[in-house]
Amino acid sequence: MSAEELLIIDPLELRFPFELRKPIPCSFELLNKTDSHAAFKVKTTNPRKYTVRPNSGVVPPRSRCNVTVTMQPQSEAPLDMQCKDKFLIQCVSTHPGVTPKDISQEMFNKEVGKHVQECKLKVVYVSPPRPPSPVPEEPEEVHSPRASRTEMVNQDENSAPRDQIVKLMEERDAIIQQNGKLRRELEYLRRGGSQKHAGVPLLYVLLIGLIGIVMGYLFRKS
Repeated sequence: MSAEELLIIDPLELRFPFELRKPIPCSFELLNKTDSHAAFKVKTTNPRKYTVRPNSGVVPPRSRCNVTVTMQPQSEAPLDMQCKDKFLIQCVSTHPGVTPKDISQEMFNKEVGKHVQECKLKVVYVSPPRPPSPVPEEPEEVHSPRASRTEMVNQDENSAPRDQIVKLMEERDAIIQQNGKLRRELEYLRRGGSQKHAGVPLLYVLLIGLIGIVMGYLFRKS
């Protein structure tokens, strides 16, 4: 800091994370390392676009002051993301007891024997910070529709032979029961059944032979 510097200004550029249709704040600091009171005033080339709080004030000796500049919401972004706006900070040494209400433009007029410190700040547009990525969650076990359909088809294919086997076994048991019944009736006729049923044994013999053929076919198929 040279002997003529009343305030140290940090940073020397205003970096706005540009976003459309949102007010964007940015700040800088005025640091007074001298033993004098320093009055300051902030000016801009585009006053309708920005609000400055505070836009003027007094920084006591060995103290600092934070100034916030808010850019009003913008409806469109410049094609090259360049900004030509400028800010001018003027500082003068003043006597104790001066309040912000006492500050006027005349205090910063350049006169003979009066030092006015001036510092220009440029405006820079930067990309807004990216939001933090969410913590990945453990993936849930999800069966795809294709896999489910395949499992269903396999189940159907496996259950179809079982159903057929069960059905054939039921039919076989029914035939065995019917065959036993026919054998008992045939035995009864052989022992002296009625003569009017004399032609029946041959029919039973034919039925038994037919049943035997069907059962043999079913056993081979099962």
